[in-house]
Amino acid sequence: MIGKYFPIMLSGRPDPAFYFSTHSRADAPTTVESRQTQQMRYPAVKFPVSVIIPSYNREAVLGRAIESVLRQTLVPEEVIVVDDGSSDGTAALVRRDFPQCRYLVQQNRGVSAARNLGIATATGTWLAFLDSDDEWLPGKLEAQHQALQQSAGCRLCHTEEIWIRNGKRVNAMRKHGKSGGWIYQRCLPLCVISPSSVVIHRDVFHSYGGFDESLPACEDYDLWLRICAREPVAFVEQAQIIKYGGHDDQLSRRHWGMDRFRVKALEKMLQSGVLAAPDAAATADMLIEKCRILALGATKRGAAERAASYEALARRYQSIASAQGAAVD
Repeated sequence: MIGKYFPIMLSGRPDPAFYFSTHSRADAPTTVESRQTQQMRYPAVKFPVSVIIPSYNREAVLGRAIESVLRQTLVPEEVIVVDDGSSDGTAALVRRDFPQCRYLVQQNRGVSAARNLGIATATGTWLAFLDSDDEWLPGKLEAQHQALQQSAGCRLCHTEEIWIRNGKRVNAMRKHGKSGGWIYQRCLPLCVISPSSVVIHRDVFHSYGGFDESLPACEDYDLWLRICAREPVAFVEQAQIIKYGGHDDQLSRRHWGMDRFRVKALEKMLQSGVLAAPDAAATADMLIEKCRILALGATKRGAAERAASYEALARRYQSIASAQGAAVD
């Protein structure tokens, strides 16, 4: 049972390849077994980080996510599960199997509100997020702690990731490529920082605000734009998280035209007044491109009014793009 749930250890570190055998909650070790195994393998060194796990009706996979936090080589200060109004057995699962976790409940208001509640109640100097359908590899927090120590001034660190879709490992496309440093313009096409990979200083939220609760999706894309326009980020090149896709309750499956929400985020950035001329020009160009794609899609679906609104928005920002482009030249 332990062999199925925990990775085989090579040279004292987990081998990610051994995560890809199928395992379920029925196969998983109990919380007591997991903690005992962790204590045998790893020293209990603490990292002043609060881990925030938002969840909505994911009793079947939530345990896997929590277990992956409990087996970290660098122990977090606290683990907070924020239940976004689940109607399944989430409450019973957490209270029965993970009494060491802080358990918060709110009415169903979405993942942004759940994360923001966790941020507001967390005690750690650093905050980490884990989506309830993802999991961490055991050395994630330790690797990010080291990276932050080596990246003076960085207040956000993210990592490479492994993708599993419908039970099979898949390779990320080039457009999903990740990196560190000043990455604002790389963030414009789509989200290139996974929330489950992030460790972030809590003061960042005081500086730039939290997750935008008005956005049904792409709330992470919006936040990373606000941060990366102003600060460099640290990056761990080795994969430290496993992202699972292909299930029906993913936000990307529930909302058509995800670029609708990215356009709103891009417009917010252009209106913020914080962008240097090159970043403003790139942002305007991206907004125009996405508006034209949305307008074309609306036209094909016979939604003439929606198409016209996106075409008008593209024309509005065309002059801004031209002006900013001239300033860059």
